[in-house]
Amino acid sequence: MAKRSHTCTKASTCAAISKQHLDTLQQVRRIWKPFVFLVCLIPAVLVVTDAFELTGRLGANPVEEIQDRFGIWALRFIMVTLAVTPIRRLTGWNWLARFRRMFGLFTFFYVLMHFLTWLFLDQGLLLSAILEDIVERPFITIGFVALLLLSALAATSTNGMRRHLGRRWQTLHNATYVIAVLGVWHYWWQVKKDITEPLTYAVILAVLLGARLIWSWVHKKRRLRAAHQTPQRS
Repeated sequence: MAKRSHTCTKASTCAAISKQHLDTLQQVRRIWKPFVFLVCLIPAVLVVTDAFELTGRLGANPVEEIQDRFGIWALRFIMVTLAVTPIRRLTGWNWLARFRRMFGLFTFFYVLMHFLTWLFLDQGLLLSAILEDIVERPFITIGFVALLLLSALAATSTNGMRRHLGRRWQTLHNATYVIAVLGVWHYWWQVKKDITEPLTYAVILAVLLGARLIWSWVHKKRRLRAAHQTPQRS
């Protein structure tokens, strides 16, 4: 009887935890996702309003300021995207994973806006000038490569593409770290004097990459230990 009571209690606890987890996911889907989506749009809205109001907030070179703002926010979003997994592992907040794709797509959105500003407002869609810049200016070459890689990730971000690609999907999306490195490199090379901001992003990226490497090393050690212990038990 005591054993049955213990089993029932354990089952009830598991059911309660499962219900709580389901409620959290539903809350994330219904309330927090739309809210976070709107928050992620705020930087773009501010850039557009500043551009149309002509209040002087964009400085003496508004085109360059617009490019810089979109580029900075692209870097911020890719850092946030990469930070989701380490934070989730440290805190146990698994619901954060629900926002990772959104953050990744907003990274693509801001990179695309950064590129289109350069393409239309800076270069005036002059093909010869565009190709010359991409080929002859290394920081633009790096940025263009990052855009191409990010476009591939955005195009394969759907659940259908994930199922279609199988294991190759994760291999492809590991390129997020490569894109982040290229993004920081692009920014660092573009800055002429004060490297404080690109250095800050480089340090953040190094911490995130270090956390991933440490976790992979620990996980590998645990698997090896489990593999050695299994034959002994049998």
